[in-house]
Amino acid sequence: MLAACSAVGLPSVGPRHEVMAEALHGPASPAVHLVDADEQVALRLQALQRPVLFSELIGPERPVPLLLGPGDGVEVHVFESPPATLFGGAPVDPRAPSTARATVLPEQVIDAEGGVSVPFAGRVMAAGLTPDQLAGEIAQRLRGKANQPQVVVRQTRLVSSTVTVVGEVAQSVRMPLTAGRERLLDALAAAGGVRQPVGKVMLQLSRAGDFHGLPLDLIIRDPRQNVLLPPGDVVTALHQPLSFTALGATGRNEEIAFEAQGIHLAQAVARAGGLIDNRSSPQGVFVFRLESTQAIDPPAVGVRAAPDGRIPVVYRVDLTQPRSFFVMRSFPVQSQDIIYVSNAPAADLQKFLNLVFSVVYPLVNVVNATR
Repeated sequence: MLAACSAVGLPSVGPRHEVMAEALHGPASPAVHLVDADEQVALRLQALQRPVLFSELIGPERPVPLLLGPGDGVEVHVFESPPATLFGGAPVDPRAPSTARATVLPEQVIDAEGGVSVPFAGRVMAAGLTPDQLAGEIAQRLRGKANQPQVVVRQTRLVSSTVTVVGEVAQSVRMPLTAGRERLLDALAAAGGVRQPVGKVMLQLSRAGDFHGLPLDLIIRDPRQNVLLPPGDVVTALHQPLSFTALGATGRNEEIAFEAQGIHLAQAVARAGGLIDNRSSPQGVFVFRLESTQAIDPPAVGVRAAPDGRIPVVYRVDLTQPRSFFVMRSFPVQSQDIIYVSNAPAADLQKFLNLVFSVVYPLVNVVNATR
């Protein structure tokens, strides 16, 4: 009767456990690479999927001073000791002490070459300097022309020292940085927060040509990842619609979404409704995945790679072994995984018997009726 079960095309959502084992182990079918999931496999996958933390990329935080750049506006205040004053025709600052004459020069915008022009000091390169450094440079050039000159530079317009926030936020902004030194979550708050649930958002930080991402809830939970933002950073809030597909003898056969921080196999099976008692094979829990070559040890032999270079891999979990439940707690699920639970042999036998009885009983009834 078991042989008949194999011969009869019984209804099913996928291959039976025996068919899976034969197809995966058979030398004539090198289409996929079979891996029995154990503690070592789970730990290796965890290490490969572990995200690079912002705190590891940046290291110890060393705040850098905000420098002037093209497009920034500056206002120059020149203080001279009376009675002789070089800037006698310029507006006088009434807030200055009576013993000094303060002259406020009109606001200037640093040009594309990074310079500003100051009377009697000439053209001064301001880009790459702090306001205090620019004031010192102007005062140095005015010595011998003005009477004991002292210079104060105030930044009136901030264009070069900004951070851009885009993506799934309430409003994309170009946030100016201040001396208080804004952090990652400050930029997100300036953009009005995210439009998606926190658990489904990834924050990508682009800096100096490199970019890395972390789940938003991880950044909120770990203050070390709320890093300082230097000028030029781009923060992108990405909605991560991560999901896996559950098929076979599970309570739910459908695509199931999960959070950006990820879930493990035990959570995935539970969200799929668990295994159906009267159908599932506890030895037939499989995870189908296109895997990078770094994740496969030993390497797959004779398996054809996908166009993107990844290898089709099937991870098998045997739930008749108690340790497998601990493996499931550490086995990470990736987006686009297919979790398949095969039918037990007894389930196929039951289907076959139901098919036989559905044919035999009507015949018996007909025979009894003719008698």
